[in-house]
Amino acid sequence: MINELLSMNGYGLYVWSSFAFTLLCFTSLYVVIKIQYTKEKNKFIIKFGTLNSEKASFAKSQGTIKEILSNTSNI
Repeated sequence: MINELLSMNGYGLYVWSSFAFTLLCFTSLYVVIKIQYTKEKNKFIIKFGTLNSEKASFAKSQGTIKEILSNTSNI
């Protein structure tokens, strides 16, 4: 029964190698994204440090202003 599962009527080599390749790609993608996230997090900490409530509200208001300005059109 296990041999049938592994061989899959002669297609086992293709199926299992495709599965392994997909798993490898997903794993490497996760690792790359995790590394990039850590770098961006460190940049944020260097730029803003620890945010107190005043700094947080200021950062939030800046994002809102940018969003408002980007949505306006010239009349």
